[in-house]
Amino acid sequence: MKSMRERMLAGELYIADDPELARDSARAQRLTHEINSTDPTDHARLRELFTDLLGGFGDGTEIRPPFRCDYGYQTVVGARTFANWGLVSLDVATVTIGDDVQIGPNVQLLTATHPLEPQPRRDKWEAARPIVIGDNVWLGGGVIVCPGVSIGADTVVGAGAVVTRDLPAGVVAVGSPARVVRRLA
Repeated sequence: MKSMRERMLAGELYIADDPELARDSARAQRLTHEINSTDPTDHARLRELFTDLLGGFGDGTEIRPPFRCDYGYQTVVGARTFANWGLVSLDVATVTIGDDVQIGPNVQLLTATHPLEPQPRRDKWEAARPIVIGDNVWLGGGVIVCPGVSIGADTVVGAGAVVTRDLPAGVVAVGSPARVVRRLA
C-alpha cells in the first residue's frame, strides 16, 4: 500500500495530516520562517536557504521574502528568475518555473485541489495538479495560477488575472478568467 506521501507525489487523493507529510511541511515552515526573517540584503544566506528548501534554484535567481510554500521540494525555479515580495507556491504537486521569468508581487501558484463531494472533503482528502511556467514569462502583480495550468514561453499575464486554463506561448492574457487579448511578435 502506498504511503500518503507517495499518493501525493503521484497526484492521487491523499490526507495532508499524515505524519510524514506533516514533518515535510514543518521543515518547509521552519525554512520559510528563516527566509522571511533573514536580512533581505543578505543575498548569499537567502540563496543558501532557498537552495536547501526548493527542489531546484537556478543561478542568478532571486525571490524576495516573504515567501510561502507547502513543501518546497516540489518547487523548481530556473536561472535568472526574479520573484517580487509575497510569492506563494502551494506545491502539493510540482511547480516548475522556467528561466528568465518575472513574477510580480503577491502572485499565487496553487496546485491543490479538493473533492467536490462533501464527504471526501469532510474526511480531509485532497489532491493536486502540477503547474508549469515557461521561460521568459511575466506574471503581473496579484496573478493567481490555478491547478494543472501551463503557461507557454514568452507569455505575459496581466496584473490580477486568474489563470484557470493553459495559455499558449507568446501571448498577452488578462482578466478573470484570463483570456488571450493579443499575440506577441
